[in-house]
This record gives sequence, structure tokens and C-alpha cells, in this order.
Amino acid sequence: MAGVPTPPGPGQVPPAHLRVTHQDREHVVEHVKTAYAEGRFDKLEFDERLERAMTARTHGDLMPIMTELYGAQAVPMVRPTPAPARPQVPTDGAERVGASAAHLLAVFGFPVVGPLLLMLTAGKTSPYIRSHAVEALNFQLTLLGATILLPLTFVGIVLVPVIWVAAFVLSVVGGISALSHGAFRYPLTLRMVK
Repeated sequence: MAGVPTPPGPGQVPPAHLRVTHQDREHVVEHVKTAYAEGRFDKLEFDERLERAMTARTHGDLMPIMTELYGAQAVPMVRPTPAPARPQVPTDGAERVGASAAHLLAVFGFPVVGPLLLMLTAGKTSPYIRSHAVEALNFQLTLLGATILLPLTFVGIVLVPVIWVAAFVLSVVGGISALSHGAFRYPLTLRMVK
């Protein structure tokens, strides 16, 4: 039809005046993160490009970022392949048990010490155990902080027992997930330990 713009085909750059979608912004953010991980620019440049990408309204706003990364002629329209978030699934049953123990030690009275010891010992030789121990440790540290700070308010006093019951359930779920070759992420967790 005349007057109706046609969407760009695969590998084509869209017109600069077209509005961007959340997916378009995320696409550019992935490229910026990849370039930063490769050491192509420093933290300030990363933050500036990230802000520009997240506040972009048109493709004309996003194209300069991509041009800065890849030059005027070579703007990739394909998403970069992200690095795997979790280590490979272990074939060894001992690794699965160790990873499960990182979560379940909290249930048996060692909430911070258990995951910390597993991270510092078995985590040195097994990325699978380390990833589960770090996740469990971060959750237990967040829980400890909430337990200390929440009783300062009346609502917090009521919430603490509920949070502890939820923590118990989540620790059991995390332990089962580790046994069944799964990655597990606790909700509402401050991830201070990397």
C-alpha cells in the first residue's frame, strides 16, 4: 500500500524516526554490556551509554550508540550471545549434594556459616557448588539484615516470623533444586557476595 511504511527486513537498519520498543532498547543494552565486559570502555562510559539506550525514544537515538561500538558500516542486528549465567550441570553426585547442602545447612541451624564454608572450601574446585553457596550466602545475609532491621517497626515485628517461615521453605526448595541439576535464585535478595 502506498504511504504505509514497510518494516525493515532481517539485518536491515530501521529508519531513524521510528519509535523503539523495549526489545530494541534491550538489544542495544546487551551490546553495551558485552562491550563493557570486553573492556572496550570504562565504567563512566558504560553508565552513559546504558542511560542513553534505556531512555531512547527512536532508532535515531539508538544508532549512535551502535555506531560507537561497531562503526558506521558494521552495525550488527543480531543479539550478542550472552555468557552462561550458571556453570555447567555437574555429572558428579557429590557436587549436587554439596550444592544442596549450601541451601539446607540453613535449615539445620547454620544459616551464614554453612554456605560460607562450602563457598570457601568445595567452591574452589566446583563452580556448581560455588554458585549455589554464593546464592545461599547472599540470601542468608539478606535475611539476617532484615531480621535485625525489621523489628524497629511495628509492622516489621509482625513480618519477621512470616519471613523466617518463607526462608525455611525457600531453603528447602533451593536444596531440592540443586540436587536436581537446577539453578536457583532467591527472591528479594541483596547479592553482595559475587
